[in-house]
Amino acid sequence: MLVLITYDVNTETAEGTKRLRKVAKQCVNYGRRVQNSVFECIVDNAQCIMLKTALEDIIDEEVDSLRFYYLGNKYKTKVEHIGVDRGIAVDQTLIL
Repeated sequence: MLVLITYDVNTETAEGTKRLRKVAKQCVNYGRRVQNSVFECIVDNAQCIMLKTALEDIIDEEVDSLRFYYLGNKYKTKVEHIGVDRGIAVDQTLIL
């Protein structure tokens, strides 16, 4: 299923900046960045739970926020893109 993850991490402190990098790094492990604080991740149920738990452990719920949008398996009919596209689509094969 496609999960859109957005986050807002307070970076007014050095700890906040560290949390921001950790959140982005965790999201990169599961998907691709489509905007500065937005990731598209194709994950199964178990991966989604693991990612959500990892992100919850990183953020400070008093000053940071996470949002998860569950677009399901038929996401191609639910996503419209206009403008510059960043990188390879999350569901395309990457050959190195």
